[in-house]
Amino acid sequence: MSIPKRAELDLERLLRALVDGKVDFVVIGGIAAVLHGSARATFDLDICFANDAANLDALGRVLTGLGARLRGVAEDVPFIADGATLKRVDVLTLTTIAGDLDVLRVLSGAPRYDVLRAHADRFDVGGFEVRVASVEDLIAMKTAAGRDKDLSDVAELEAILRLRSGD
Repeated sequence: MSIPKRAELDLERLLRALVDGKVDFVVIGGIAAVLHGSARATFDLDICFANDAANLDALGRVLTGLGARLRGVAEDVPFIADGATLKRVDVLTLTTIAGDLDVLRVLSGAPRYDVLRAHADRFDVGGFEVRVASVEDLIAMKTAAGRDKDLSDVAELEAILRLRSGD
């Protein structure tokens, strides 16, 4: 048994694959914080995705095209990236040919996906747009996670909100 090696994060390639594959998703986690102005270093992309059958199939096709494998799991453990599999999981941590990707259907502290999506900001990331969780929703998610690194992110995100409001 061997554990697959991690590829260096190619954020543009991952996001482009998701957008071109017509996946309905919102960027969350560290990359979302960075896009809002955080100085945080992060080495993977976290997304939350819509749970309808067409979107699950689209996400499955993109993951297959990116050679997605379960991260930290021996290569001989089977993983089939399709709508049926994605419907049964809440969180997948994956390694792809473009870097690490975490896909989440359900998030602690986050609103339902349709609300998360409605609150999301749009960012141009090199000629195409992606939805990015709002600062307020990121704060709620990171507070719910409660890890030291997340709580540090909360303090920085709250400072970003204060700067934006002029306080």
